[in-house]
Amino acid sequence: MNRLFFAGVLLLLGSCGTSAGKYEPREISGIEVTPLLEDSMSVRALEIAPGGTLWFADDRGRFGYFDHRDRVVMDSVTYDTVVPHFRAVASNGDHIFLLSIGSPALLYKTNHKLETTLVYRETDPAAFYDSMKFWNGEEGIAMGDPVEEGCLSVLITRNGGDSWSKVPCELLPQVAKGEAAFAASNTNIAISGDRTWIVTGGTRSRVFYSPDKGRSWKVYDVPVVQGEPTLGMYSVDFWDKDHGYAIGGDYTRPQYRTANKARTGDGGKTWQLVASNRAPGYRSCVQYVPGRQGRELVAAGFEGVAFSADGGEHWKQLSDEGFYTVRFLNDSTAYAAGKGRVSRILLRKKDGISGK
Repeated sequence: MNRLFFAGVLLLLGSCGTSAGKYEPREISGIEVTPLLEDSMSVRALEIAPGGTLWFADDRGRFGYFDHRDRVVMDSVTYDTVVPHFRAVASNGDHIFLLSIGSPALLYKTNHKLETTLVYRETDPAAFYDSMKFWNGEEGIAMGDPVEEGCLSVLITRNGGDSWSKVPCELLPQVAKGEAAFAASNTNIAISGDRTWIVTGGTRSRVFYSPDKGRSWKVYDVPVVQGEPTLGMYSVDFWDKDHGYAIGGDYTRPQYRTANKARTGDGGKTWQLVASNRAPGYRSCVQYVPGRQGRELVAAGFEGVAFSADGGEHWKQLSDEGFYTVRFLNDSTAYAAGKGRVSRILLRKKDGISGK
């Protein structure tokens, strides 16, 4: 797929997702889970590439995709004696990119033939990358924890992922001591057009915002729970340039529900707590349901899958099955991954019929 076509796909998806239309409420009563791959693995990195192909990467250097018959096509990589623990995967339309946590940080480029090339390596002992996304076929971003006092680690590519450059600290907002991010679901980064939002946690939990594909940055406070290493926002998603939702909490106390959910209507400048002291508690991933006018969201974590039909104000537990991360193919079908599996999820209406 050429990059011009990829840009066209993004434009089409964006225009469809944000088009004005009457919202017709539906009552979702549960989910139907179909395992696609079960193994001794941990998967926190999923990506639905243009065309609908699902890619994944795991904690044992393995990565791959599912063909049109749901058969897995898989390979693995090692770097010297290092087995990469992948937590991020992203597509630019032409290739798939895989990013590991820990040191050395390893960023690979691959394709449907599983021809794999190392395009970035970082050997700082403190290197720890959390998430990665592309704005278009040429430009992408990856973010990670600070390796020096003062700033997050931010990588940028402007040539289709062939090379990546680290943004100098003087061009980024300062972080607090103990402020970092959680590599829980590859959803620390949200993108809408040229706009980018990164959420952090720990001693401070804030939103780092760029209006211009990573060339300039601002930082905004968020009134979520924070102040300890396991507290803060774990995941963020934006419906459009203005409306976004963040979720997190404390994975060591998953039932803790105070100040763990927030939303914005002004592009991330200000955030309001929602559903505080109400379920769900800790969740590692939140996603808007496509085609539902920004009203419907799904939140996933090892405590189960929850659903909201009113923009995240109220939530309903759909399943106690645990997943780390989820991505939507359409308004009724999603893919989810977690400990030991990758699965397809089908939203079920009250009358038992899936979809609209």
